[in-house]
Amino acid sequence: MKKNQIDFITMGCSKNLVDSEQLMRQFKNQGYRCVHDAKRPQGEIAVINTCGFIESAKEESINTILEFVEAKNEGRLSRLYVMGCLSQRYQQELEESIPEVDKFYGKFNYKQLLSDIGPARSDDVSSETFGESREKMSAGRVITTPRHYAYIKIAEGCDRHCAYCAIPLITGRHVSRPIDDILREVEALVAEGVKEFQIIEQELTYYGVDLYGKPQIAELVSRMADIKGVKWIRLHYAYPNQFPLELLDVMAAKPNVCKYLDIALQHISDNMLDRMRRHVTKQETLDLIKTIRERVPGITLRTTLLVGFPGETDDDFNELVDFVRETRFERMGAFVYSEEEGTYSARHYEDDVPEEVKQRRLDKLMAVQQEISADIESAKVGQTLKVIIDRKEGNYYVGRTEACSPEVDPEVLIPAENRRLRTGCFYDVKITDSDEFDLYGVV
Repeated sequence: MKKNQIDFITMGCSKNLVDSEQLMRQFKNQGYRCVHDAKRPQGEIAVINTCGFIESAKEESINTILEFVEAKNEGRLSRLYVMGCLSQRYQQELEESIPEVDKFYGKFNYKQLLSDIGPARSDDVSSETFGESREKMSAGRVITTPRHYAYIKIAEGCDRHCAYCAIPLITGRHVSRPIDDILREVEALVAEGVKEFQIIEQELTYYGVDLYGKPQIAELVSRMADIKGVKWIRLHYAYPNQFPLELLDVMAAKPNVCKYLDIALQHISDNMLDRMRRHVTKQETLDLIKTIRERVPGITLRTTLLVGFPGETDDDFNELVDFVRETRFERMGAFVYSEEEGTYSARHYEDDVPEEVKQRRLDKLMAVQQEISADIESAKVGQTLKVIIDRKEGNYYVGRTEACSPEVDPEVLIPAENRRLRTGCFYDVKITDSDEFDLYGVV
């Protein structure tokens, strides 16, 4: 057990990761050494940032808490704290069922940890604590990702209230950060060597409405792209209803805005879209996809789909499969419906699609997408693509094109035997082979 060390474990999405990074920076300023996602408890204090989005994520968060409780009971950990979405929603229940946790914090009061834990004991603080030997500190955060990219959270909360989603129950209403505040953070990160920025929020196409009276995502991205040193900007978690088309003009005009858009569609059947309270129709969705691809040629579209929602018929599902086949998304993820208490669907619908049917539909949909993905990736063989190197792994350097977001999309594997490549640098890579998951190439 290392004195004055805090182990941070972040569950769930990259928005939680940003919260952890900000908290780690402040604890470093108080004299602590902070380690992110340690494989086992090492420090005297642990902070678990939980996810409470769907049942599987809640189970993973609870299991992680219990693992650290066991370490505390065995004397391998002195204090244990829990924060994030799960404890925001279920704090009282967690306090009663897992009393070994020293204190639970929600999604918005977690900075009380700083005063509750207090400064590090000065007699045990090493010079390394205040240095940058393990992580890069900038813009009020400890960057835990590779040094060349970072996530930028531009807002919190959501006003959409889709029938299945518990996020508004956890995070509350949509609250945008001011544009100038975001740009200052980007400038600070660029000064520390960050080149690539993943722009995230629950629903980025709504950004700015609460502050400026209208969507300002296009203005924000345009001004961000003009900052010297910003090489790539990638956009995550758009919403199809009332999509700000001016954003497409920025994507087409600015070479450092990746031709990439993560836009969650969930379904295509009008029956399902209505029951899901998505406030968009099938035809509006088809028209939007057509417009996006026309105005930003070569764009990579990533979407997320949901199967097994209450009332989903075979016809609804088959319509979804046909839509995926015809649209040929470059990237796609899918999930089975998980009933979340307090949501509209939990209150008004019966979870009437059997679990085995949900899983069978998911498997079929992903099999269709796997064929599409393999076909799309194989078409890149022979092309020369701009690739940023993320890491070296075994006998390969591993990188990404602008069509690939970290951790969720295919990667480019480059044999390491012939030359040395630098992490965080760009190279022109000729693609020599592919499979349904990755590309292979040579510089």
